[in-house]
Amino acid sequence: MNVLWIMVDQLRWDYLSCYGAVHIDTPNLDWLAAQGMRFNKAYVQSPICGPSRMSYYTGRYVRSHGSTLNGTPLRVGEPTLGEHLRDVGVKYSLVGKTHMAADLAGMKRLGIDPDSRIGTLVRECGFEVVLRDDGENPTAHPGRRGEDYEAYLRSHGMEGDNLWEEWANTGITPDGELVSGWVLENAAYPARVPKEHSETAWLTTRGIDYIKAQGDQPWLCHLSYIKPHWPYMAPAPYNDMYGADDLPPVNRSPSEKSTDHPLLRDWLKMRVCRHFSRDEIRDKVAPVYMGLIKELDDQLGRLFDFLRESGRMDDTMIVFCSDHGDNMGDHWMGEKDLFYDCSARVPLLVYDPRPAADATRGTASDALVEAIDLAPTFVEFFGGAAKPHILEGRSLCPILHGETPDWRGFCVSEYDYATRPPRRANDIDQADARMVMIFDGRWKYVHVEKMRPLLYDLEADPNELNELGADPQYSDQIARMQAMHFDWSRRHHTRLTRDCDAIEKATDRGAPPGVLIGYATKDEVERDGRIFPAHVTR
Repeated sequence: MNVLWIMVDQLRWDYLSCYGAVHIDTPNLDWLAAQGMRFNKAYVQSPICGPSRMSYYTGRYVRSHGSTLNGTPLRVGEPTLGEHLRDVGVKYSLVGKTHMAADLAGMKRLGIDPDSRIGTLVRECGFEVVLRDDGENPTAHPGRRGEDYEAYLRSHGMEGDNLWEEWANTGITPDGELVSGWVLENAAYPARVPKEHSETAWLTTRGIDYIKAQGDQPWLCHLSYIKPHWPYMAPAPYNDMYGADDLPPVNRSPSEKSTDHPLLRDWLKMRVCRHFSRDEIRDKVAPVYMGLIKELDDQLGRLFDFLRESGRMDDTMIVFCSDHGDNMGDHWMGEKDLFYDCSARVPLLVYDPRPAADATRGTASDALVEAIDLAPTFVEFFGGAAKPHILEGRSLCPILHGETPDWRGFCVSEYDYATRPPRRANDIDQADARMVMIFDGRWKYVHVEKMRPLLYDLEADPNELNELGADPQYSDQIARMQAMHFDWSRRHHTRLTRDCDAIEKATDRGAPPGVLIGYATKDEVERDGRIFPAHVTR
């Protein structure tokens, strides 16, 4: 058995037709949903790339693995899914993006050569890297990312000093002028790179090539796409496949702009929010975002055709998800950030080839699912032992097989906003720049350190337009959600080195041999079955 774990960057759950979107058609992902199970309430552990992905790759909450900000290294020694799968003989490979930052200082402190076998696995989050491409400007990260894609473009006749910038992120106007994809007003122009050589097409081909090359060893391939993450620039014909008339209505309310919450108020002042609040910007960018999603769906159709024709559908679990969503003008916001459903809620489709999953094919689950649930799902799928002292998620296998396990009552997502301008605007120390979302399926509570909490009732207000945290009418709900947050915070998050069986055995054994604590007499020692030192009489 094998796993193909497909992740895309910055994809909203509600921009797929299998989730009810009517403004866009994604037939290939609809087909995958029909073969497996669609999870309707899946939430990431952080609404930004790096922390979210580190939770996916470790099966642990952000507060547990400590990589709370983009670019913050995952510390040396933090267990990853790669270690757990290699323990059971599974090859754990990367084709695409991870957003991983290596803990080079930690490796130096411990004397680990970053280029050694162990060092390579540590700095690449446990993956055996087939190729890594984070879709970032090589100017910002020289010599670290994009070499494979640049070499590919050169092999197809494209030249320049920075091919990612000059081809994938450069558009062409009708009169032949070259314009930057970083500028939102340029979004509708076609990318200079042809569609057959786009990042999405290239990664699909590399994923197919990887699967073709595998032998008998079980494998997990993390096929991790860069798009539809910004820069919002698509190759023809996807750049103008949709227009402003195809967009869903923007989800925002005037009352959100007049909020009394200082953090929300200052968030809306950031440049990306100011511009995505403008209809003329959203009307240019969102259709291209849709085009990038359509391109992705078309390429996944090519991938799924290969899996069917090669027989791999019979022995491969397929998981499709994203690392977070995109506000795309909703709530007067751009980018990701915060915990609105357009950002923190993600699509999750799981196809399990085993007969035990036949009864649930084409169905949907409303269970509260977290991104960290995938790691224990994969471990169980490959026959590994459960590791609840390390993996904080829960295996989805029982749900996939039609069972109704005892499940969690709330989801958790975290956000460290220390590098965002609203932190300084509100004179918040970086140590206090944190938020935690607790969502119980109806009520969404956000703890904001040093400020009042946020509260939304998604049953009465599914669009999250009415923030209730300052209304005394909801004080009981806030107290209830605060208790959930406190319950979660009190759990063990760092007891990694002794598994549950070891703890039970230590409890049964009591004090180690030769350690006699609290005994008053020799008889008491002997009645308890303990060994008394032979050289003494009492």
